[in-house]
Amino acid sequence: MPVYALGDVEPRIHPDAYVHPDAVVIGDVTIGAESSVWPGAVIRGDDGQILIGERTSIQDGCVLHTTPVFFTTVGNDCVIGHLVHLEGCIVEDGALVGNGSVVLHEARICSGAVVGSGALVPGRMVVPPRAMALGIPAKIREDAADPAMIELARDSYVRRIARYRAELRRLD
Repeated sequence: MPVYALGDVEPRIHPDAYVHPDAVVIGDVTIGAESSVWPGAVIRGDDGQILIGERTSIQDGCVLHTTPVFFTTVGNDCVIGHLVHLEGCIVEDGALVGNGSVVLHEARICSGAVVGSGALVPGRMVVPPRAMALGIPAKIREDAADPAMIELARDSYVRRIARYRAELRRLD
């Protein structure tokens, strides 16, 4: 896995986290225990901090970036779906951001909330706890998120870590 320091700033990856060999982690990045970063993901902390909590999956093709003013924070027990772009935003504990979504500067995805696949959450938008954000630009549906769905997705990625550590092998 390409993990790069930028000057004196080195990523901090918990030994129980899993970063796929084809993911890229650069600079001021912290990844918590039992979290996973999957193929093609780029986590680039060159302008500021990116914090990823425990048991959080950053799935294939994601881009996490930050600005000098707006850091990117992803809490514990989150599911960040394939091809998601997070930039200068906060995703609180237990939230799910669906495939292909974009969450921009100063947006906040509250605990247990869901951003639907393909949604655009504009800067400064707050998605309340257990609400869903759907569409472009995202519109809020209150109390629509299913916590059991988020937990099922989270648990499947935590379990996947052991299999990849034990069985992944390159063939070329």
